[in-house]
Amino acid sequence: MADVMTSLIKSLDMKNMSINKIRKLADKGVKFSNPETIEISDEVDIERISGNGVRIYSGCRIFGRNTYISHNARLGYEGPLVVDNCQMGPSVDLKGGFLKDAVFLENTSMGNGAYVRGGTILEENASCAHTVGLKQTILFPFVTLGSLINFCDCFMSGGTGKKNHSEIGSSYVHFNFTPNQDKATPSLIGDVPRGVMLNQLPVFLGGQGGLVGPCRLGFGIVIAAGSVWRKDELRNSRLLMAGKTEELNLPYFSGAQISYKRIIKNNIIYIANLIALSRWYADIRSMFVSEDFPEPLLYGLKKNISVAVLERIEKLEIFFCKIREITGLSLNWNKVAIYFKNLIYKENAALRETFMGIISSCIEKKGNNYLSVIKGLENKERAAGTMWLQGIVDEIADNLLEIIYNYE
Repeated sequence: MADVMTSLIKSLDMKNMSINKIRKLADKGVKFSNPETIEISDEVDIERISGNGVRIYSGCRIFGRNTYISHNARLGYEGPLVVDNCQMGPSVDLKGGFLKDAVFLENTSMGNGAYVRGGTILEENASCAHTVGLKQTILFPFVTLGSLINFCDCFMSGGTGKKNHSEIGSSYVHFNFTPNQDKATPSLIGDVPRGVMLNQLPVFLGGQGGLVGPCRLGFGIVIAAGSVWRKDELRNSRLLMAGKTEELNLPYFSGAQISYKRIIKNNIIYIANLIALSRWYADIRSMFVSEDFPEPLLYGLKKNISVAVLERIEKLEIFFCKIREITGLSLNWNKVAIYFKNLIYKENAALRETFMGIISSCIEKKGNNYLSVIKGLENKERAAGTMWLQGIVDEIADNLLEIIYNYE
């Protein structure tokens, strides 16, 4: 019983210390979204935590006498976060996970589910999406990692800025443990002497792939998605692809596009499909507004599909500019932009009215459950709706492709 009481008193003392630190940090200006859920251990020196613009969200635990948090840092926005003896520069955004003995310089970020251990450095503007594991990893400025990545025992450099950065695609693995049970497997991607100058070509490691360490890669290397690469390649600007029976290793020039016509066409068709979906939301989904599908949900659908269309248009415009620079083709984006702005297209109004009548009739008979109504349509009825929407897609795609290729 005495041991239990001693343990309880000790626990209460630690909790009180944590509360006192939180109060003092709040007095300095640190913002806590839910201070009752925050733990700050006794060894943490609150003088090493800035009060200027720092925000700490629910479920954060901060440990370590060497922890340092600079101004405008944001911790735990997406989920609970453990910080243990990490140093953070200004405007760092660490959204959730476990971080120990790592350094994050200005404007670095990591998504939720991060698992970062000792010897890791993220230099300025390096970033990782969700669920990334790092240990003994050094990322130079602007290096960007996708999600679901395990990239331990690596150094990576290359790139000149946010719009010209080295990148690793999602679901990538650096294989750093051998069948002989050793870890003499560090991989050097780019190098230090040239990489620190921030003037080298970026490296691209395609998603759903892997690198078998120890490996060395030059600047400007592109490894195709789905490849597990096992060899050194110190020549710059190479395209590498590892298949089941053959291997590709060719010169590669940054920005070159092998099939720009296919890329443009597929983007146009994608946008046309989004526009057709926006019509479906406006004309069909709107008929199902109810207690289970109220106006705010319909508004959200319409808003997000508009955002998606604008995003794809913006990315396509950037691609146009690149193609113009590379090929010298006079692709006329202004005409495309005008078309998107006015968005005038013909559609089969009779088909639309017919299909809307079918839906209205079904709602009257079966109620306004969206899934039940749509799944209950006859084949002929579905065909009418599909024909209406496909007509919109085809009309928009044909108009845009005609506009684009009249200016080749």
